[in-house]
Amino acid sequence: MTIYIPTPLRPFAAGKDAVEVEAATVAGALDELTQAHPDLRKHLFTGEGKVRAFVNLYLNDEDVRYLPAKEATAVSPDDTLSIIPSIAGGGPAPEARAAGLQRCPGGMIASAISNGATFRRDRSRSGIARASRLF
Repeated sequence: MTIYIPTPLRPFAAGKDAVEVEAATVAGALDELTQAHPDLRKHLFTGEGKVRAFVNLYLNDEDVRYLPAKEATAVSPDDTLSIIPSIAGGGPAPEARAAGLQRCPGGMIASAISNGATFRRDRSRSGIARASRLF
C-alpha cells in the first residue's frame, strides 16, 4: 500500500512524499513505516503508542477514527493511507495563498497536497476539524 507523507514530516522520512509498505492492517502499515523511518514515530505516536490527537489518518479518503475497526482495519496493496496533520487558525495569509492554499466557499481552506489530491478543511458536527477530498 502507499502511505502519503505530509510536507512537515518529510524530513523524518528521508524527504519522501510517499512510502510503499506491505501490511495487513492500518496499524501494521504504520508500524512498517516507522520501522523504516524511526524518526517519524515520535511525531505520529504518543509515548504510550497511541496515534497523536493532531494526526489524522485517511484510508482511501475515509477517516480511520470513524471506521468500525479503526487502526485494525484490513488493508490491501491498492489502498492508500494519507497522514494529515491538524491545522488550526484562520484564513491563509498572502504567503500561504502563494504556497497553494486558497479560501473555499464558507470560509473553508483548501490545499493541494503532494499526491495531487485537494482537501477541504471544515468543521464536523462534533466541532472537530476534518479534511475531505474535493473533486
